[in-house]
Amino acid sequence: MKAGTTLTLIYAIIDFILHIDEHLVEIIKTFEGWSYGILFLIVFVETGLVIFPFLPGDSLLFASGALATRGAFNFALLVIVFLTAAVLGDTVNYHIGKKVGTTISSRSFMGKLINQEKMAKAEGFFNKHGGKTIVIARFMPFIRTFIPFVAGASRMNYRYFLIYNVVGAVIWVGVCTTLGYFFGNIPIIKDNFSTVLLLIIFISVLPAIIGVVRGRMGK
Repeated sequence: MKAGTTLTLIYAIIDFILHIDEHLVEIIKTFEGWSYGILFLIVFVETGLVIFPFLPGDSLLFASGALATRGAFNFALLVIVFLTAAVLGDTVNYHIGKKVGTTISSRSFMGKLINQEKMAKAEGFFNKHGGKTIVIARFMPFIRTFIPFVAGASRMNYRYFLIYNVVGAVIWVGVCTTLGYFFGNIPIIKDNFSTVLLLIIFISVLPAIIGVVRGRMGK
């Protein structure tokens, strides 16, 4: 992929995340009821395919919850769609990791698509915290995409994984969507939506930043 094309893609992704409320309104106007399917697909791909960790997660849930307050979405249906996508996404990711995780080399085509640095961090996080990592990682962009893959590659017991998968999805979807529903339309938040989304993303990655700092201080 050429550098110009890569930069254009990165800019488009950043623009979508920072103005996700506006883009969601456009999606609703264009696709109406099919908008639920698009939201399902975004969350499913972000959690289920290890090569797409950059798609919006927390910010998408928050913005969708805020729009539900205005009647753009049915809140109960929205939660069901997000919850189903999150559980199925992690499940698929787990099975992919179990199937091919140990056979991927950094020089292979698949290995080049996967961010090896983020994968290594996810492995370290998983080895340190065990099963509860699956719940914690739900609130950590990038890391949440790699953790189910690592769990599968590590041959974690599937029933054990599924419990944490469902619990994590319920907490993640419940917290982010509900916060958007109750607070997303408060004037100060609504008028500074991009800043709020950046703050949400920062808070989400803060545990990973703290982990890196502690690791370096320990060394």
